[in-house]
Order: sequence, then structure tokens, then C-alpha cells
Amino acid sequence: MPMIDIDWLKDHVEVPADLTYEQLAKDLVRVGLEEEEIHASQVTGPIVVGYVVDATPEPQKNGKIINWCHVDCGPEWNETDENGNKVPRGIICGAPNMKAGEKVVVTLPGAVLPGDFKIEPRKTYGHISNGMCASERELGLGDNHDGIILLRNYGFTPAEYDALKPGDDAMHLLHLDQPLLEINITPDRGYAFSYRGVAREYHHSTGATFVDPAIEYGEKAPAATGDPNVKPDIEVIVDDSNPIHGVPGCDRYYARAVRGFNPNAHTPNWMRRRLVRAGMRSISLAVDVTNYVMLDLGQPMHAYDMDKIEGPIVVRRAREGEKLTTLDGKNHDLSTEDLLITDSPNGERGSRILGLAGVMGGLYGEVTADTKNILLEAAHFDQVTVARSARRHKIPSEASRRFERGVDTQLQPAAAQMAADLLSRYGDGEPSEHPADVNNVVFRRPIHFKASEVARVAGLNLDVNRISDILTDIGCRVAGGGNGEFSVTAPSWRPDLNEPCDLVEEVARLVGYDEIPVTVPPAPVNGAVGLTSEQRHRRQIANELAEYGMVEALSYPFIGDEEYKEFSYDADEIKRVSVEVANPLAGNRPFLRRDILPTLAGTVQLNLRRGLENISLYEIGHVYLWDPNAPAIPALPGGVKPTDEQLAALDAGLPKQPMHVAGIFTGLAENSGWLGDKRPVDWSDAVEAVRRISKLLGANLTLDQPAAADVPAQWHPGRAARVMAGDAFVGMVGELHPHVNEALGFPAHSAAFELDLDALFATLDGKPVQAKPISTFPPVKQDLAFTVADTVSADQLENVIREAAGDALESIELFDVFTGDQIGEGLKSLAFAVVFRAPDRTLTAEDSEAIRKAIVDKAAELGAQLRA
Repeated sequence: MPMIDIDWLKDHVEVPADLTYEQLAKDLVRVGLEEEEIHASQVTGPIVVGYVVDATPEPQKNGKIINWCHVDCGPEWNETDENGNKVPRGIICGAPNMKAGEKVVVTLPGAVLPGDFKIEPRKTYGHISNGMCASERELGLGDNHDGIILLRNYGFTPAEYDALKPGDDAMHLLHLDQPLLEINITPDRGYAFSYRGVAREYHHSTGATFVDPAIEYGEKAPAATGDPNVKPDIEVIVDDSNPIHGVPGCDRYYARAVRGFNPNAHTPNWMRRRLVRAGMRSISLAVDVTNYVMLDLGQPMHAYDMDKIEGPIVVRRAREGEKLTTLDGKNHDLSTEDLLITDSPNGERGSRILGLAGVMGGLYGEVTADTKNILLEAAHFDQVTVARSARRHKIPSEASRRFERGVDTQLQPAAAQMAADLLSRYGDGEPSEHPADVNNVVFRRPIHFKASEVARVAGLNLDVNRISDILTDIGCRVAGGGNGEFSVTAPSWRPDLNEPCDLVEEVARLVGYDEIPVTVPPAPVNGAVGLTSEQRHRRQIANELAEYGMVEALSYPFIGDEEYKEFSYDADEIKRVSVEVANPLAGNRPFLRRDILPTLAGTVQLNLRRGLENISLYEIGHVYLWDPNAPAIPALPGGVKPTDEQLAALDAGLPKQPMHVAGIFTGLAENSGWLGDKRPVDWSDAVEAVRRISKLLGANLTLDQPAAADVPAQWHPGRAARVMAGDAFVGMVGELHPHVNEALGFPAHSAAFELDLDALFATLDGKPVQAKPISTFPPVKQDLAFTVADTVSADQLENVIREAAGDALESIELFDVFTGDQIGEGLKSLAFAVVFRAPDRTLTAEDSEAIRKAIVDKAAELGAQLRA
């Protein structure tokens, strides 16, 4: 994100002399440029200018040559000899460019450099080094570590260099004592990637006077004459045979020559300092100028060695099989979507690739230490083209970051003029007056804008004149307004302003989002309010499972061959009825789930791998059921409200998306400490979760254990059951198949359940539950144990007891199931704890005996006998 230096910002906008970075951040946040961080200096002094009095080379045994130097650091910082006289400091320096007579940067004892590197006197190579002469990298000013900083080569004018005295504060000289503001730019506001754009936003926030530098440079810039008798600096041809979405990759290309450039010219100190503080490395004057113009105005530029270029320059798409080695030394196989800058050696038009347009240059044609004639390129490239190329080749650059967000289509001549002026002033170059300018920019259509939209959309009641003033201030051309309607043409640097709603957003942004009134929309009085019954039931189920001790999880609904194999699905069969994602997030999971358990199992696996053992997770979410025989989904026209028939046809082609709930249990169900009981989970834990859901909803769910051959492959054939709501199948519950547990890495007897909530809710009548009155009379508690055939279920016997006891039965609970030789082969014992209570009287012994006899007689119809 851009780094903002107040010293640079002052070039374009009037700022208070005492402006702090904290206040600047607040001012920019007010108009939507968020503060990322204020970077404080990592360097503390004392750091001063030093004059090298002498430098004595001393060869070492390891072959290295070090210099024993005496450096004059000024009266305040020099050492004191035994006679009390101030003398230059003794400093050891191994830099190859150290020599007497140079002015250098000296870090004195007590200074701290980046990386918390403390400077202290230390004995080395037989001397006490009382300080350090610093390089750029050591001070955090750049990557150069080939030698120490020689201030004569650091961009000072001769007069500025002569004025430097030993002991001068180098911290302030090099701006090492100044913080920087890093701001965050939203993707639609690429103009704010420049000081020109940030200064404009500071003006909008504070009202400070702003002067657009592009206006002056644009007025000075020469225009292409179009006269066939006047030859431009170089011929330029834009030949885009493969535009993306019909948009040309380049709609403007401006090229201007600067001849007679001095390749030995140095980048001025002020420019070098600004580039470094902006996070860019100073390379050479020609390259630094193009980077500086990009940061200042927002126009990415490129400089070529004109003596190496053979016209015409051709801007074209790459051909199949072409390759390019970029400036970073990496080789790239080009795509036919890539836009290239090429030249034409030996008359072969567009045959040599110079660079990837808007992203990065190639190795050929770059300016070098011998370049004397420079060709400046300032172009406008398509946002989509540049963004795709930068991502395809994984080479994002400062240029591509700006092009993909949108660059001013009218800025190119002004940017070239600014660069030419700097190369002329500091490099003795002679700018040409005959540029090439291929300009195919399409004029933007005016936006029909009603002032009333501001109140309707943003709730701001503003005067028409104020709305007009705001739009004019951001650079729009505003016409009309007499009847509250405008014709607004957005400025060339704002490609994001295309619709009336965009203009409303700009007005609201500059008025201040805090000025938008807060209103609570009224709830309709004649419509349904609150949760639907399905929403309420889902929340009740989530709460009930959480109270049972389970933890809710959310998993991605994508599955593939790995999950099909783990859960023993027939992959070919299930893929035929599964929704396949055209552009999946993961290539190995291209299908949407038909059950929740396979994706929930992935979350359980993750927890197991992280050392957790006792896991009970549940998830409520959609599954996706594709019908291969469903009609094709129609392509509906845009910008028009679909008809009811079209919407019905759309719905008919979509897959069904019922809501499911699923849970998985692993590890220990009970663990009451090292002296207590421990019980691993089994099918009963999953059944209890389903039972709780049934009781919560009043659904009266039952379990039906099918024959082993009919049990789905992922379930244990003897420890799984179908969950039924009446005659409707709503899910499965039980233990997972041992093969599934092994494939997933789950413990043995891991249990699970999954219910189709849509099918379950459809069986509910929705009637409120009638509460029974609470009896104030005492209860009668009895335990009844029956011997029955093992083919009789506990549920069947419980229903018989309920029917026989009638209204006197308050509760019944199965507490024991017993089989063994004492009972007999083919028999089992079922013991129930029952409570009788009458609502209007105390039950007598005779009443209890009568109820008991009725139960025994009724149970006999099932072949059940009461055990003594």
C-alpha cells in the first residue's frame, strides 16, 4: 500500500506547518483512505556527517584489507586526547570505497540501526573502533551494501555538498528521523496510488488549496501534429487481434525521445530520498525518474535505450509458443491473452519482444550505464488485460497495481513532459518536440443524474447547488441542474464513476458518512414477522444438541473421490446425481455434497490430528441433490425483471437443496476422572441425540433396523437403524462401518446420525402442545419387569403399558434389558420404572393393583409375562 511523506505531499496541496502524521491519517480516513500504519523510524542517533582525514590500508592475514581511519565528526562528537584536545575519531572500515577526503555518514556510539543493531566502541583488528561509517543497507535506505555512503555521490549539488560540515545531523539530512503513513486503497480508487490523488483527497477532506500538477505539464507537452511531413520520434502501431471482452488492450500510447542524456548523471538527493521512503530502490537517474513520475502523478512509465530500438513499435497480443525473459531474470511462456510491446528489427514488424505491457519490461532495450538517447513510454492499458497477465505469470509490479485499478487516460503527455523535464534538468538531456501519440480513447458517456437520488439512496437532504459543487470539485463536468437533473461526465482519472449510484456514493463520502441519518426501518404490521417455524425449529435443534454437549461446526460443502472412497460410496453412481462445480475451489473436490457426514468427518479428522480425542460435533446445513432428468436452466436476459414463468423454469432446473443435521461422536462418552468411570462412545450416544430431537419437536420418531443387506455401506450392518417419522424415512443413526472408521482414522465404534430436516418438519402438524395439569396428589412408583420373546421390541411393550395404564400413567422409563440362561433361549427381560398419579385424588392400594392387573393382562397379548 502507498507510503505517504508529508514533505512530498506539500508539492501539490497546502498543508499546515505543524501537520502530524496522526492528524494526516485522520484527515484521509474521513474521505475513505484508511490508515494502515504509521511507521516510526527504526533508527536513533547520534548519526552525523563525518570528514575522512586519513584512511590507512592494513592487509590482514585472511587476505582482507581494512582501513584504519580518522574521521572528523565535528567539535561536539570528536574524541578528546590525553592533552584535552579534540581529535578525529578512530574508526575501522572495510568498505572498498573508503578514502581520505570524503564526506561520509558516521553512526556514533549510542546509535541504534534497523534490526536493533547498537553501535558501541569495540576493539577489532588491533584498534578501538569508536563508531561506524554506514552503508545504505545498514541505515535502511536501500539494498546497496557494496560500500559506505559517499555524500558526494548522493545527489547533492556542488553548493549543497560544500555546505556540509563535520558534525551536521545526518538523521535530518537523510530524513531518517521522519515517520511515514501507510494507507489502504480500495480497488476502485487507483488514482489514490499517487501523490496527485492523495493530495486531491486531502483537499476534499480539509478544503486545503490543491493544484493539479498534470495541468501545467499537460499544457507544456507537445502534441503529435498528424502532419505526414513531420516525422515523429518513432512510429507506433497498436495491433490488437485478440481483445478481451472486446476491449482493446491499449487505447493510448505516447512515446517521446530525450536525446543527449548524460549516463553518468546522478539522481538528486531529494529524489533518491523520496523514492527510498516510498519503498523503491534508487537505480539510476533514468529509471528513478520514471518511478518518481509514477509515484507522483500515477502514470506508470518505461524508459528504453532508443539506440537499441528499431521502429515501428508494435503493441500486440502474444502468439502461441512465444517466450519472454523479464527484468527479474525469469522466463515466461506467454499466453495469447498477454499484451506485448515489440519493435521491428530487420524490417520484421513486431518480431522482437521488449516487454509485457503494463507489467514488466524484458531484458532487451533497457537503459544502461551507456544509454545516451532515451525513449519514454507513457501508455494506457486495459485493466483486465494487465491484471490477468500479472497474475498468470506471478509478477505483480508497481505498474500493474496501478493499471489494473485504472489509470487516467489523459495523463500520458503530462507524465512524459514531467519525466523529460527531470531528465533535462539533472541529466542534460534534450527532449524532442515530435512525440508519437496513438490515441484511441473512447469518450465517456455522460451520466444522467437526478439530485433527488442523494436523498433517496443515502438519506441526505442536500441543496442542489451543494451537490453540483461536490461533483465539480471531484473533477466532474456538470451541466444542467435547473430542474434538479444533471448531465455529469466523470473525470478521466475516475473509471469507477459510471452510474448514478456511483455519484451518490461520492457525494455521501465527501459530505461524511457520519452525516447520514440513522433510521430503523419499520416492521410491516400486516405481514408475518419473526422467525418462520422452520427457522425456529432449526435454532431449537442447534440449542438442544449444544446442551447435549455437542459442538457446532461448519464445513465446506465440497467433496470428491477421496471422500467417496472413505465412505464407501459408488463414485460413478453418486457423481451422476451430484452437482459438479464448474470452477471448484479445490480441483480434487469438484462436487457438492449429498450428505453432511463426509464433510463433517473432515473437521473431526482435523481435530484428531491436533491431539483431541473425545469429539462430538454437529452441523446443520444444506445438501445438494441433482436430478439428471431436470430441465435445462434457462439463460435469462439481464436488466429486465424475469416473468413468473421464467422464474418457474429457473427453479425447475435447479437442484433440490434440503436442510440436514448430522453429528459424529468419537472417543469417550464418559470420563469422570482417573478414579471415575470411562465409557467409549457407541450407537446409543447417537440414538440419544436423535431421541432428544424427537422429544423437542414432538415428532415421535422411531427406529427401524433393516436387514444387514439393506444397510447403506457407510453404516455398521448390525448397529445402525433407519429413523422414521411415521411411514416417512427421515435419516440414519448408529455406528459407522469399521472400514469407514479405518479409512478416516476414527476410533472403533465411532457413532453418527444424519436427519433430513425438511422431510422431518413436513411431518409436524405445527399444533401447540397441550400442557397437562400438574397433580398435587402423591405419586405411586413401581418397577415392572416382563419376560418377552426377543422379537418383541421395548417400544412395543412400552406402548402396551401406556394403553393399559391410561390417564393414571405419569411417566415410564426402560431401565434394564437382560438376556441369559436364567431367562431362557429366545427370551429377554425388559424392566420399566413407572409412576402412577391421579389428577383429582390419592391413589389407593386397590387402585394401584387394578392398574397393575390391567397392564399385566394387556401385556399378555404380546406374550409378555410379569417376572416375580
